[in-house]
Parts: sequence; C-alpha cells; structure tokens
Amino acid sequence: MIHYSAKNLTTQQNYKFLTGSIIPRPIAWITTKDPDTQVVNAAPFSYFNVVAKDLPLISLSINRTSNAQMKDSARNLVNHKEAVVHIVNDQVLLEMNQTAASLPASVGELEDSALTLIPSHSINVPAINEAPIRMETKLHQYIPIKGLNEAIVSDLFILEVMDYYFSPDVFDPQKEYILPLALSPIARLAGESYSHIGTILDIKRPK
Repeated sequence: MIHYSAKNLTTQQNYKFLTGSIIPRPIAWITTKDPDTQVVNAAPFSYFNVVAKDLPLISLSINRTSNAQMKDSARNLVNHKEAVVHIVNDQVLLEMNQTAASLPASVGELEDSALTLIPSHSINVPAINEAPIRMETKLHQYIPIKGLNEAIVSDLFILEVMDYYFSPDVFDPQKEYILPLALSPIARLAGESYSHIGTILDIKRPK
C-alpha cells in the first residue's frame, strides 16, 4: 500500500484523495433565498447524505471559500433556514453544472436559464420544476466546522425534509418505490467527472 500522513498533506492533496476515494457521491442541487434581497440562489454540493429516518433528516456540508467566507447557499440557509434539495439526472446536468459558477450574491444562477422556478408547498423557497426528485427542507441544526487554527472551514447543515416530489417517470406509486435505473441519477466523482448507476447487485442482509 502507498501511504500518506494526512497531517503532512496540503489542502489540495487532501481534497484530491478524499474526492477521488469517496465515490460516487450523490449531488444535492439546492435552491435557497436571500431573505433581504429575495434573490434565489442555486448551487450543487456533493458533501450530502441521509442522517435519520424517524425524523427525515439529510446532511449537507458547504466548504468555505478560499478566503474563509461563507458561500451564498450557506449564508441563505443560516439566515432563511429553508432550502429545496433536488436530485440531478441527465436532463438537468448541464444546467446544474452552470450553477456551480461563482457569481455575486446579487445575481441568481437561474436568471438566464431555461429552467422553471415554481412555488413550494411548505417553505418560501422556489423549486426547479425540471428536476426528477426534489425535497422541501427546513434547517434542523447548523454546525460550523472548525479547522486546526479554530477558523471555520466548512458549514454543516442538518435539514429536515418536509415534502417529497417525484416525477412519474422515476416512481412507482403502487409500491411507493423510486426506480433507480429510470432515475439514473448523476453522481460526483473527482475533478470534472460524473457517473451514472451501473450494475445493480441485490444481496440479502443477514438477520
């Protein structure tokens, strides 16, 4: 085995090793709103997963900028406490990628997009109509993550899911089952690479 001590690596090396090893990662394409300007922000994040089911909770970690500033999505979540989390497939991949650009907070990433923003049911943040799955969420817990020098390096959010929406193309309403191959979600790899679901293996768990 080729060995590295994390404490001896640069931030870029740690990033490369983490994002290259922990793959594929699901993508949370989120919309948030600035409560003062009402600008709707859209951005994709791949530090994203499930936390709990009795209370439906998901996690989302948003790294700080290179100058340790909070990103627009994180600031909106702290101040407005609401977001819509969308799952990405091929139909919205290119539009999602465009929203990864660093724009001023006064500019909404979807302003020049062909995508459709629609009202949500339980929160005051609009959703992207074209996404195959979306979840309306409210902030359950915010945890600032500090580095070795006590400076905040990432903003961790635990979000409570209030509402689910599924495109009929990816959902079996009789079984209440999401069809993974029909959904064919986009997953994040390292660098500029993405992937799809490949072969699905079914293995019974031991009792």
